[in-house]
Amino acid sequence: MINFLLLIFLILLIYYCCFLVLILIGLIKLKPVQKKGPVKELVSVIIPFRNEEDNILKNLKSIEAQNYPVEKYEVIYVDDSSSDNSSDILQSSIKNQNIRVLSLPADFENIGRKKRAVNFGIENSQGEIIVATDADCFHPAEWLMNLLSAIDENTGFVSGPVEFIDDKSIFAELQQIEFAGLILTGAALIEMKNPVICNAANIAYRKNIFKNLNGFQENLHISSGDDGFLMQKIHKDGKYRVKFCLNKEAVVKTKSADSLSLFYQQRKRWASKSIFYTDKKIIIELLLIFLFYLGLIIQFLSGFFISKIFFLMLSLSLFIKFLLEFIILKRGKKILFSGLKLRYFLLAELLQIPYIVISSIAGLSGNLTWKERKIKR
Repeated sequence: MINFLLLIFLILLIYYCCFLVLILIGLIKLKPVQKKGPVKELVSVIIPFRNEEDNILKNLKSIEAQNYPVEKYEVIYVDDSSSDNSSDILQSSIKNQNIRVLSLPADFENIGRKKRAVNFGIENSQGEIIVATDADCFHPAEWLMNLLSAIDENTGFVSGPVEFIDDKSIFAELQQIEFAGLILTGAALIEMKNPVICNAANIAYRKNIFKNLNGFQENLHISSGDDGFLMQKIHKDGKYRVKFCLNKEAVVKTKSADSLSLFYQQRKRWASKSIFYTDKKIIIELLLIFLFYLGLIIQFLSGFFISKIFFLMLSLSLFIKFLLEFIILKRGKKILFSGLKLRYFLLAELLQIPYIVISSIAGLSGNLTWKERKIKR
């Protein structure tokens, strides 16, 4: 029994080690995107929002300050039934004529609300290229120019970098480390032609592809996934490339969760979509990663109750995990997130183990709370 368990844990460790090496290779292969001029097509920036009165003006300021020809892009804010003064504050503060605010119709179903808001914005857009971001995000002046520099005639989807703002708290720095790891993982997998994750706060895609592939139609019942599902669909279609925009000036910044409860709900929501991926290979890969993390907890408990040899297996697993993930983050700090602080790296690594197991299991329940709204998946 002991030998069998050790063999299982060893297989999971080898798989996870290979996965991390793949991520590192992808990051090494990833080439920076050089800034070009404006794209020839008209661009529509879609920004859905709900109850963002604390962030909306700072977001608007960063959007209005874009170093991109005003006549070459439009901005559409879509109010997703806000119960605060977000919409009024926004509409009274707009200065640029290329920015407008729409409200999601009241008769829209209370499922897939963010996807419906984005879809509503796209339906009312004039651009041939859609750029999607969030209302709680803040953008450097060169953001739009650099993100769109990754698009060419062969590219259908671009994933851009997103970073948590460092508010000097330990909790924020821990989230910054964990989130940087997710963005870097997504970037590397895209480079290795196995796109799995990206972040809806910074993506661009062609409207005609979105419509030809029926957009979010197959997964409107899922609360999240307005990013990853679409990216995977475009990749699977095979007619256009999926790319990651490696450019420090294209980094969108957003706030980390203010509390442990919000962090839990956010990660639970992200995890809830994983079982709906149409590519079964991705589901198997995610399952093996989950089992590796679950195995770390089982090894710890088995060391107390079965045999101390499990502590040796655990030590080996943690050493390899910590080493490779530190190398990945150092690479990410060099090529993208220059402000990333790693002083709490070990603490973040340890806390990551129970958080991934708990949020993954909780995500399967389908009962979520987000933006003062109870949703299912």
